[in-house]
Amino acid sequence: MTRWLDALDRKAGLRARAGLTRRLRPRAASDEVTDLAGNDYLGLSRHPRVIEAAAAALRRFGAGATGSRLVRGSTELHTALEAALADWLGTESALVYSSGYLANLGAVRALTQPATTLVTDAHNHASLVDGVRLTGRPPTITPHNDLPAVRAALAAAPTAPAVVVTESVFSVDGDLAPLAELHALGSAHDALLLVDDAHALGVLGPSGAGGVAAAGLAGAPDVVVTATLSKALGAAGGVIAGPAALIRHLIDTGRTFIYDTALPPATTAAALAALELARADDTGRAELAARATLAHARLTAAGLTAAPPAAGVVSVTAHGPAEAVAWAAACLDAGVAVGCFRPPTTPDPRSRLRLTINVGVPRHDFERALDVIVKTAPHPAPVS
Repeated sequence: MTRWLDALDRKAGLRARAGLTRRLRPRAASDEVTDLAGNDYLGLSRHPRVIEAAAAALRRFGAGATGSRLVRGSTELHTALEAALADWLGTESALVYSSGYLANLGAVRALTQPATTLVTDAHNHASLVDGVRLTGRPPTITPHNDLPAVRAALAAAPTAPAVVVTESVFSVDGDLAPLAELHALGSAHDALLLVDDAHALGVLGPSGAGGVAAAGLAGAPDVVVTATLSKALGAAGGVIAGPAALIRHLIDTGRTFIYDTALPPATTAAALAALELARADDTGRAELAARATLAHARLTAAGLTAAPPAAGVVSVTAHGPAEAVAWAAACLDAGVAVGCFRPPTTPDPRSRLRLTINVGVPRHDFERALDVIVKTAPHPAPVS
């Protein structure tokens, strides 16, 4: 009766020997660590207007949404947030989900027909990977940002519709997809382009409208945008934005929308307040870009291998999984939290430290954090 538990123990042992054990590390509200691990790019999660908006909604609506969006979960706040997101992103319509993960699952499924060809980048986030898997369609996985491979995959597709699936700013290395070129390839083959804009929303584009807007594709009828509201907006939830007909289809048929309890009203209000702040915060975006450039320059000058940042993610190569864990732990011991990415989280065999820029961190603390990362780095420096 316990053989299944024995099997789990054996698997845990194998992961431990490979340096792939993961641990939960609860943090206190009074945590004084310099945070270069979270995704609060604009420092809005603790902005007084965001907190007050959430508190006011909590008093009005209570702790939870109490039901799915189609039962009792929709409030005037959800409608207002969807309207604001559509206006910001330049799309006809938008639909809010309880997480970005569920939004990606729902978007991929909604765009896939029985014979659809799915062309997906090898570095795509797990939520996009799982969305593709759930369709039951065998995907064509193209090498990272490889336009000739995408062109060949679309040319080889049958006459059935195709969907090109990508992130805008990739979550592990922080590099940017060639969205305009991907759109041109897709248009030439009557294919749709699905873009996860999670790490670009609030950071890139006019008024922070994201990577799709930065590429001049906002509102294009053959482009669908997804994003999470938990990064630059500092809240939680996800969104699918695109043509009104798609949103209607999702409301009628989307399982990850229909059967899921709605985003809590307090969180919805927080996201709406953060959106208004982010949209107007060009100064914060400029500071974020400057800090990302500074981080890359300091790390590479120290002999470390760091990918050039397109937005707020700076990825630094580590020797291996165990070395990445030890490096991240040394940083934390010195008061700096960084992301630690190892296989299978990474899209390739490389382990990395991932720094995410947060302009809510005082500048002197940020610069000290860079010193800590360099000082605790393994030597000799790892190469890609």
